[in-house]
Amino acid sequence: MAASSQYVVRRGKRWAVRKSGAERVTRHFDTQQEALEAARRIARNQGGDVYIFGRDGCIRGRDSQVNGPNPSDG
Repeated sequence: MAASSQYVVRRGKRWAVRKSGAERVTRHFDTQQEALEAARRIARNQGGDVYIFGRDGCIRGRDSQVNGPNPSDG
């Protein structure tokens, strides 16, 4: 399956997860943290990245899920 980026974006007073290139959101959430957790799950399953947008609409962070979480050494 091809990698698919997920965007965490502000929609009105709520937060949403939207797939890159999609017009419609996947799901709405009350908090940015809830949206971020859901976006990470989706990106892990699809091998993509998560882009986190701030209230101002600018990208404020990126979280790569392509290789999954990094295992701890030890």
